[in-house]
Amino acid sequence: MQLSGNTFLVTGGGSGLGAGCARRFAEAGANVVIADVNETAGNDVAQSIGQRAVFLKTDVTSTADVEAAIQMARDRFGGLHGAVNCAGILYASRVVGKEGPHDLAAFARVIQVNLIGTFNVLRLTAAALVNNTPNADGERGVLINTASVSAFEGQIGQAAYSASKGGVASMMLPMARELSKFGIRVVAIAPGIFETPMMQAAPDNVRQSLLDQIPFPKRFGQPAEYAALAQFIIENAMFNGSTIRLDGAVRMSSK
Repeated sequence: MQLSGNTFLVTGGGSGLGAGCARRFAEAGANVVIADVNETAGNDVAQSIGQRAVFLKTDVTSTADVEAAIQMARDRFGGLHGAVNCAGILYASRVVGKEGPHDLAAFARVIQVNLIGTFNVLRLTAAALVNNTPNADGERGVLINTASVSAFEGQIGQAAYSASKGGVASMMLPMARELSKFGIRVVAIAPGIFETPMMQAAPDNVRQSLLDQIPFPKRFGQPAEYAALAQFIIENAMFNGSTIRLDGAVRMSSK
């Protein structure tokens, strides 16, 4: 599937990996619906792109919000051909810390946004894509999800985050198998340590510790590099049912 002339929903599109995808897709001739809870950031990205982008405040855990974003794609651009799920939150806490056991509400919140929110976008977008007219390869759409290397090598304090991203990685294959009969592909990207607002907010000692664990290139990944892989996945029909690590060979230590 080509980006040019097609329309994609990008969650978390107001910053970081999502903003990188929105900009690259538009540069390649795609239309983009930017879905984010941050109105200022989302509007700024949409305005910087121009006519190929539109922003809608969207909570990925809300059925009504996601349905509204899908409808906006239809109303503004005439249809929808895929989604890239970049919306997510970060949380760190030990299972048993100095103040007692891990906060259960916080654990549930991370699962709700990162895993259930991703599934919510997937199920509703897939329901829209099945009605598309297939292209010459029989393809109706592409769904890309953001997992994490933490799904496989979670560090101490990442029980909630790793569980949420592990779920994203694990549900990818059964969904790809199920949706293949409709010509819809499902792929997950597991980024390593990327320069996103969440990482920029981390203390200097934490950033340095993570940087020290990256073999090469000896730096944090850039959103444009994530976006380049997302574009390649969309344009190469053989990518399906895989979780692709994008991590500079990092294997996370225990802490």
